[in-house]
Amino acid sequence: MALNWQELDDRAVKNAKVLAGDAVEKAGSGHPGTAISLAPLAYLLFQKHLRFDPKDPKWIGRDKFVLSIGHASLTQYIQLYMAGIGVELEDLQKFRTFGSKMPGHPEYSHTDGVEITTGPLGSGVAGAVGFAMSARRVRGMYDPQAPEGESPFDHYVYAVVGEGCLEEGVASEACSLAGTQRLGNLIVFYDENLISIEDDTNIAFNEDVPKRFQAYGWHTQQVDWVRGGDYFEDVQALHEAIEVAKQVTDRPSLISIRTIIGWPTPGKQNTGGIHGSALGAEALGGLKEVLGYDPQQTFQIDEEALAHSRENAATRGAKARQEWDQKFAKWQRDNAAKAQLLDRVLRGELPEGLQEALPQFEPGKAIATRAASGEVINAIAPLMPEFWGGSADLAGSNNTLIKGETSFLPQGRGSAKFPADPYGRNLHFGVREHGMGAILNGIALDGFTRPYGGTFFVFADYMRGAVRLASLMNLPVTYVWTHDSIGVGEDGPTHQPVEHLAAYRAIPNLAIVRPMDANETAAAWLEILQRRGPAGLILTRQALPVLTRGEGGLADTTGVSKGAYVVKDCTGTPEVILMASGSEVQYALAASDQLDARVRVVSVPCMEWFDAQDKQYRDAVLPPQVKARVSIEAGIDMPWYKYLGEGGRAIAMHSFGLPGDAKTLFDHFGFTTENVVRVVQEVLELNK
Repeated sequence: MALNWQELDDRAVKNAKVLAGDAVEKAGSGHPGTAISLAPLAYLLFQKHLRFDPKDPKWIGRDKFVLSIGHASLTQYIQLYMAGIGVELEDLQKFRTFGSKMPGHPEYSHTDGVEITTGPLGSGVAGAVGFAMSARRVRGMYDPQAPEGESPFDHYVYAVVGEGCLEEGVASEACSLAGTQRLGNLIVFYDENLISIEDDTNIAFNEDVPKRFQAYGWHTQQVDWVRGGDYFEDVQALHEAIEVAKQVTDRPSLISIRTIIGWPTPGKQNTGGIHGSALGAEALGGLKEVLGYDPQQTFQIDEEALAHSRENAATRGAKARQEWDQKFAKWQRDNAAKAQLLDRVLRGELPEGLQEALPQFEPGKAIATRAASGEVINAIAPLMPEFWGGSADLAGSNNTLIKGETSFLPQGRGSAKFPADPYGRNLHFGVREHGMGAILNGIALDGFTRPYGGTFFVFADYMRGAVRLASLMNLPVTYVWTHDSIGVGEDGPTHQPVEHLAAYRAIPNLAIVRPMDANETAAAWLEILQRRGPAGLILTRQALPVLTRGEGGLADTTGVSKGAYVVKDCTGTPEVILMASGSEVQYALAASDQLDARVRVVSVPCMEWFDAQDKQYRDAVLPPQVKARVSIEAGIDMPWYKYLGEGGRAIAMHSFGLPGDAKTLFDHFGFTTENVVRVVQEVLELNK
């Protein structure tokens, strides 16, 4: 397709460069260099390639754009302004200030047109891989028979990366998987400017990036804007490379662009000094003079070029929307049942009968909560086609496999055990925990499905950055974290999570849910799905007794939704409260049978849900006048002191674990009925 590039387009690009310099100068901080040199790429994408509707940034037929180099946020913000997507000049003038629509890094749900929070380098391109995987799965759910490129669910995912992104391991993990998955709808631009904050990247990064991506299985192209001693922003060559990439449907595409950071800023281009700080009056004035702008003016707008850009974006958007609407209306007519499913999913509603479909586990038996979770997953799956996920090479241990379903893999990538299906439902992330977490973020952000991902809880350390971003964006991602404590046993202390419960409870907006038995596990899954926020299910390797509920037994599991509830009570006001989560609740219950005092046992599967309850409920569960309290959890004690108060004691871990079987370790570290009884007696004596 020929490129319709006019003088007004050149003027718009120059204006974008000047605005980037002005915005950082006014803010007094920021990253102007890349935003200046990538203005032609960003403008070409937004004005000539990216499918979007300026009137409806959430239009489900849109392409996705991910600025993985989030520090260069003005690259995106200025194009949103030029395209008329809810951003005006005064917003640019408030860049990086409190309350601005334009924070220093792109923030999801904060600025219209921003698809994902980026900033931690590498996480954006990994999220883009998730977007691309989601698009293929969604096509398979709703329109698998449509010819290539003809479905209303077909779209491209574009991402921009720099050296910093590609130095981060998460980008390697995700891009390697993208090659395995042959994601032909993913196009990544590598800004090869060879400059970082520490100046020349040769001191730390000198690999051949295209060859690296070829080894991953990507299609690669190179566009060189540095030609000998000259520099030519050849948008025609870049346009042609994008057109070629669009035709490559069996592999993701990398387009490497050799640029000069900050070009054409006199004295500062091609230096580390322009990467992450304001240009200064002299360099900014020089940039404006070179581009034909008045050095004495700030935020000068080429009104004719702006009007051209906005009219072009509006015209393209209206045309794309009209064509898409016709396809979508036909699809709705031809696929009434699937259209109803899509409507439910987009409304964020769960299917009818989900609670009734959950397994009920027979009391008296013993089952690991990881195994119970696997049964719950397989009970949910038939009712929720949008529910899918996998594991970081631990499906058999995490119990994340949906039985009877194929694997999400291109033809030829399957195995005897895992048949390949491009639209399959079981995900295989390989040993890539961080990549898995970031990919799950992209899948969740796409908005059409409910993803989950699993690994051993101790390895959640590797994916913490991605989980933090999911929590920041409030994404409906569920983490199946198994092998939750020293109960891992023989694998030894490297595999025994000790500080992890406290560390993950420290992340705002993340629910950490540690059920006490199989039936609490089912209730926890239901509550997680109903709440639609990020949650980590912390599950045991070892079998736990399934406890009797209801009449003649413990309280039923409805209290799980409150985060903490009285699972066993005494007559009258309790003298002591025992609190525990997960596998340690059994010791609290057993100890309560042996104590002469009036004992209340509280199961605390989720502190975050409990803390969100009103004071009346919290005081009803933990009466303030009862000072004698004991917590029992096979993790460090830090999270419990807000409930224990001055009169309480924690039975907890105060060191790393040890090699040995689970029973020996629980005995050694004091997680026994006998020790709970002893500590309770001490606490009662102290609180007399």
